[in-house]
Amino acid sequence: MEVLVASAIGVLTAGGVYMILRMRAFPVIIGVSLLSYAVNVFLFSTGRLAVDAPPIWQKYADVPYSDPLPQALVLTAIVISFGMTAVLVMIALGAYLEADHDRINIRDGEDDGDEPSEEKGQDA
Repeated sequence: MEVLVASAIGVLTAGGVYMILRMRAFPVIIGVSLLSYAVNVFLFSTGRLAVDAPPIWQKYADVPYSDPLPQALVLTAIVISFGMTAVLVMIALGAYLEADHDRINIRDGEDDGDEPSEEKGQDA
């Protein structure tokens, strides 16, 4: 069980990092979502991976229990990440509608050729 969960965390992290390194806005949003899913699975796994274990420690029973605190943290993180993903999608959609592309330009001082500049002899 631990190998499966660790593999899932690794695949989600690798996919998230790959998508974040893309130069488009929407794959970056998908990558951030994948990374948040990887963190959620990691937090969930910190509460002991025990099948059919009660979430509350029983004083007189000698059975393993799963910690309910990471489950509550993951539930809260899922709600927050869903809201933040919606905000990022709306910001990216607004930028796409404004610029007609979703490229991320990280180079300073370079013109991407979408708008005519004053230096090229454009008359007003």
